[in-house]
Amino acid sequence: MENNPLEKTLSGWRISIPIVLGLTIATLMIFRSVRQTTFIAVGEGLGTYQWVDSNKNGIIDIHSPNEFIKTSKGDFEIETVSSVIRSLDFGYNVWGWLFVAILFMVGRDFFYMVRIRILTKNDLTWKRSMVVILLWEFASALTPGVVGGAAVAMFILNREKIALGRSTAIVVVTAFLDNLFYLILIPILFLIIDQSLLFPESVPGSNGVQIIFWTGFVTIFVVCSVLFASIFLVPNLAKIILGFIFRFPLLKRWREKAIQTGEEIFTTSAELKGESLSFWVKAFLSTFGSWICRYLVVNAILQAFIHLSLTQHFLLLGKQLVLWLFMLVSPTPGASGVAEFAFGELLSSFATSSMLLVAMAVIWRLISYFPYLFIGAFLLPRWLRK
Repeated sequence: MENNPLEKTLSGWRISIPIVLGLTIATLMIFRSVRQTTFIAVGEGLGTYQWVDSNKNGIIDIHSPNEFIKTSKGDFEIETVSSVIRSLDFGYNVWGWLFVAILFMVGRDFFYMVRIRILTKNDLTWKRSMVVILLWEFASALTPGVVGGAAVAMFILNREKIALGRSTAIVVVTAFLDNLFYLILIPILFLIIDQSLLFPESVPGSNGVQIIFWTGFVTIFVVCSVLFASIFLVPNLAKIILGFIFRFPLLKRWREKAIQTGEEIFTTSAELKGESLSFWVKAFLSTFGSWICRYLVVNAILQAFIHLSLTQHFLLLGKQLVLWLFMLVSPTPGASGVAEFAFGELLSSFATSSMLLVAMAVIWRLISYFPYLFIGAFLLPRWLRK
């Protein structure tokens, strides 16, 4: 693996850049979220703030501090994420459901470990599988949703003594299975949940959200079809493409290595094509388990603070499919900012307090996103030294 650009990037002082970047983003996102404020109407003369309409538009902007002044007998009271969290009753029910949310996160990674062991024919031990998945999640947390951690995942698998071509084929298969889950679950949920509940017309921008959602769905269908063709129908496609690309003068020095990688992808794809039905069923079931656990984290967090019926839990799952699509196309690392905003907008029907939603969004990211940055920052330098 000489001259591998990823090997240079993930070595020496360079590795400190993504680690510092990730930890900085995590700290700033928590700080910004906790400092968010809003103003709520509490009744005439019962609050400590009064609306003054500073921009003269006649609209009460509850999120703008410039619109309110402090007074002894106002109609509004300030509300922050930290004040909402302090006012919550953290009893056994809340802590119990938050613990369940953490268990779902552990379950998500466990099913990912099961899948990677299935796809590598158990060449990775449980311990090495855990390391691979945690580093993969770390890479995904540092890269925009539109990029993902696929390139780093290939490097990680290769450094775990799996040939680059085989590593590439395995990452392609995981992408195919993830997209297949989405394509299967969407029609099922739309049979259970009315589309008007997922995209209520009363919500501003609902039509735009629908357009983005269905455009994304069609894009995922096309991508999934291409991946299916690459794995089952034209396994030598990658070899042909790599051979063509590395004909160019600037890339010619790596042509031999690229052709070898293409051969490995072809061989691995041929092997995967010949796998039994039970192999693919187990691989898909582990994919299904990981994604359901990912979604149920949010269900458990909301259940901790808001009592939800079974119907609402199904609706929440449907809303998260829309939320995940927004995170997938996000240009920010780990969908930072986009995820929190989409969380509050899409799940606004489940809580009357916008600050409560922001507080739950912070808790969601503390459980499902930030830990991977800190774990990766600790794990990656040690893994590279080994």
